[in-house]
Amino acid sequence: MNSSYLNAIASHGASLITHIGLVDDLGAELSGGDYARQPVTWTTATNGIIRPSADLTFSVPAGATVAGWRGFSALTAGTEYGGASFETPETFANAGDFKQTALTTGIIHQ
Repeated sequence: MNSSYLNAIASHGASLITHIGLVDDLGAELSGGDYARQPVTWTTATNGIIRPSADLTFSVPAGATVAGWRGFSALTAGTEYGGASFETPETFANAGDFKQTALTTGIIHQ
């Protein structure tokens, strides 16, 4: 498909995913402490790729492992649309912040 089609599909997909959440190494969404899904807006699709328009910062509870992210249709509950794993999971011995960078987060439509 050409890039116009891929960009249209990517733009439609961006309208579905309004929040991003973090998951552990078993794929379960984090919970506890001050953790919450973060609202996300997306860049204009380029070559079928959309990325968050800004970095996202999450509060991570003590003892949690951050291993990936998932896109959701709501702050709580809603539909999960999938996401990706991070190359290197990060375990938090103490509560802290995790910054998910926009440049390393993307949805690719091919």
